[in-house]
Amino acid sequence: MYLLLAAHSRGAVLQQLTQAGHPEPANPEPRPVALTDLAAVVRDLEARRPGGQPPRWIWHRTQDWYPALLKSGVEVERCYDVSLCGNILAFSQFSAQTEYARNTDRVPVEDPMLPPKALLPPRPPADQGALFEDPNAGAAPGVSLEELRAEYSAQQAAMAAVDTAENRRNRLQLLLAAESAGAMVAAEMQHTGVPWREDLHEHILSGHLGPRPAAGQRPPRLEALAAELRGLLNAPGLNPDSPQDLMRALHRNGIEVKSTRKWELRESSHPVIEPLLEYKSLSRLHTANGWSWLDAWVDGGRFRPEYVVGGVVSGRWASRGGGALQIPRQVRGAVHADPGHKLIVADASQLEPRVLAALAQDSSMAEAARDQDLYAGIAAKGFGGDRAKAKMALLGAMYGATSGEAGRLMPQLARIYPRAVDFVERAARAGEAGGTVTTRLGRSSPPPSERWYQSQRSSTAEEQRRAESIARSRGRFTRNFVIQGSAADWAACWLAELRRRLRTLRADGAVGSGAGRPELVFFLHDEVMVHAPAGRVEACIAAIEEAASAARELLFGPIPVEFPVSLAVVDSYDRAK
Repeated sequence: MYLLLAAHSRGAVLQQLTQAGHPEPANPEPRPVALTDLAAVVRDLEARRPGGQPPRWIWHRTQDWYPALLKSGVEVERCYDVSLCGNILAFSQFSAQTEYARNTDRVPVEDPMLPPKALLPPRPPADQGALFEDPNAGAAPGVSLEELRAEYSAQQAAMAAVDTAENRRNRLQLLLAAESAGAMVAAEMQHTGVPWREDLHEHILSGHLGPRPAAGQRPPRLEALAAELRGLLNAPGLNPDSPQDLMRALHRNGIEVKSTRKWELRESSHPVIEPLLEYKSLSRLHTANGWSWLDAWVDGGRFRPEYVVGGVVSGRWASRGGGALQIPRQVRGAVHADPGHKLIVADASQLEPRVLAALAQDSSMAEAARDQDLYAGIAAKGFGGDRAKAKMALLGAMYGATSGEAGRLMPQLARIYPRAVDFVERAARAGEAGGTVTTRLGRSSPPPSERWYQSQRSSTAEEQRRAESIARSRGRFTRNFVIQGSAADWAACWLAELRRRLRTLRADGAVGSGAGRPELVFFLHDEVMVHAPAGRVEACIAAIEEAASAARELLFGPIPVEFPVSLAVVDSYDRAK
């Protein structure tokens, strides 16, 4: 059963659809539901499963509806996120010939001259989370039923028009399902939160920085380092947090650097370098994950960031705040399992190179990938066993490093793995020519803007050089987009499959021993973290590995490329790697 969930003057409205997107003959009329009653209605429909299958909820944005349902104790099994799916259909080369794509008014990037990495949709209204708490609340979030029905029908018509050659329609349908499932995972992880011990975080901060300072003051260790820097640079008024102030002081002392990046500073032997690098490291800790961060983002022993599904043009996730996608090693010890629980940290080993082998159907690289360490397998075949060189060559091919040592190693890599190298070279040439590339499941790179095309219509030698540089930059972007994006496709399927299996474990009281629910609590590109009762660890590990295998089959079918998952069962995140 398909159910539209949209805004209504009384709060919310439901309408049952057939799979084709039209109202069910037996229930054609929309059903108004007060927001205060919505959670109970959804819970009842999920439990009853009319027709034997759980309903699929069709809504404009998962974030508009699902967080409030979760807060009311209601989980749903399936959804279709109209906004996320529309973003894919509007720009996918699989659906480019459809009326939906031709008439879209969506804008993929603000300035595609050099495509940005992140596309963050607007933050939802601040009071959105209170919708189910106020019996006098006004209209529900999102669009009206008529708008939602029209948009969903247009998307279904677009899908029906997608060519079935090379299984394109099924692949694109899988991407839409995985993206929608990811939206539910993101909301559920935000609701559950990452287990976080505030006392351990405080201990970590005091160990590195000293006691908590007064508002607006530096911690004692940073203040001591600042004084040391002033003395070594003979700059009594130096503010080491000011890049301009710091650069002037360095230059006055003969340290001729163009930036304060770590690698550049290390080229100098001046005695100020080590305390300066320590200051920069500790300052980042204080700014990004210090006491203010702890106050703002951790509550009740949980860190609840807001994930943005598809927030990067390649399909990778982003986050709006709290640094969810970059928990630094210094504070990972604060990510700690609850009593009687374990953290299961799993990451897909060398995912992008393995995806390249599968995309290019390079049997030689697939053979190397059968080893747990793909780089070692490559090194053994053509780089005299030098793993570092093999890794440099392969990463250079995927990211477009055509100069330096990586460039010198490229011909050797091309001789050994011609199909893989040709695959990324063709993607690069497409980008340089202003074309687009598409991931395994159908997400396409953003097209160039008119400004980009104008940049290529050069008349002088200087303009020609600039145009060539811009074209090469776009080529590097498309070269990696197809690999990173296909890896994101795989990760989306992995997440969706793992969510389904964990839900089955939670429903099966006979699995393992001990109370509690195994839950997904963290995801980062190719890594997941499950918080599980100690008695269910083995069952969760099996679910993680089975989900990874299923994701490979869904994307590529029965291919000889292995996608191994590294696993660590720990009490705290810092013990995982």
